[in-house]
Amino acid sequence: MTRALPQGLTKKQKAAVIVQLLLSEGTDLTLEALPDGVQADLARQLAGMRGVDRGTLASVALEFATELDQLGMVAAGGVDGALALLDGKINDTAIKSVRSDGVAPVSDDPWDRIKAAENTVLLPMLEAESVEVAAVTLSKLPVAKAADLLGAMPGDRARRVSYAISLTEAVTSHAVEQIGAALVLQLDDQPIRVFADAPFKRVGAILNFSPAATRDDVLEGLVAEDAAFAADVRKAIFTFPDIPDRLAPLDVPKITRDVDAEQLVKALAYATTTGAETAVEFILSNMSKRMADSLREEMEEIGAIKTKDGEAAMTAVTGVIRTLEEDGQITLLTPQEEDEDA
Repeated sequence: MTRALPQGLTKKQKAAVIVQLLLSEGTDLTLEALPDGVQADLARQLAGMRGVDRGTLASVALEFATELDQLGMVAAGGVDGALALLDGKINDTAIKSVRSDGVAPVSDDPWDRIKAAENTVLLPMLEAESVEVAAVTLSKLPVAKAADLLGAMPGDRARRVSYAISLTEAVTSHAVEQIGAALVLQLDDQPIRVFADAPFKRVGAILNFSPAATRDDVLEGLVAEDAAFAADVRKAIFTFPDIPDRLAPLDVPKITRDVDAEQLVKALAYATTTGAETAVEFILSNMSKRMADSLREEMEEIGAIKTKDGEAAMTAVTGVIRTLEEDGQITLLTPQEEDEDA
């Protein structure tokens, strides 16, 4: 015989009964995703709850279980929930189109998206806003992220924003929500990045695999056109002569293990004739003496190497280094900045 459902309890009261039951059984409930008002109502119901008899508890639990049994599928949970479900399945253009449709979110917190945004995107947005808006934004962000943004601002702007933070105590939650919503609209209006890497990195990657003569000629032309861009490109370039400054000595055995033995000998032999002796000695001095001596003998026996073959061999070595870096097996050292006073 089916037990009669409880009479006189509201849906909020029933929800409080279920939550209390689950918590008492040790269930780890995550309720942060609920709207603030729902969380507050739930807390009030729990605070006002008195004893619940066994019959009422059993009836509420049965009703809850019946509704769960009849539920065929759970909704994605607003725009962000739907896009999270489709992550990796649709492209950036489709994502932007969905966000621009004006679909009302179910319980999305705009500050979650703002916190996840890159500082390179947030910084120009905050620079265009008032110091008050910037102060509220920094106050809502994780401390480390806020510190990075503040440090990237011009000194006078950073000081004014820091002072404005001291005046945010009286800011209402409604104002914070409005600021968050406005910033999210700006995030949605950001142009879609077609390329993952910055322009200077893409040029640098191309020049990494270009012949030395081509690389030098392009860099010379870039200096004449845009010295700052050329400097960034130069930092993104990693060639054979850069090995001593960028590669950690302990990582040399990993490189020599993965590079084709014949290509390694060609690269070392050719490098000694093109002014890259320092790189050659760096590699040889950071491996076993037996292997280094064997490589020296093969370098002497190989004879003259054509420019095309020598550069291809050196590119093969740097290519392995780049692959190991991308795979996280090694970490290249940051290029040293030139002394401005030199």
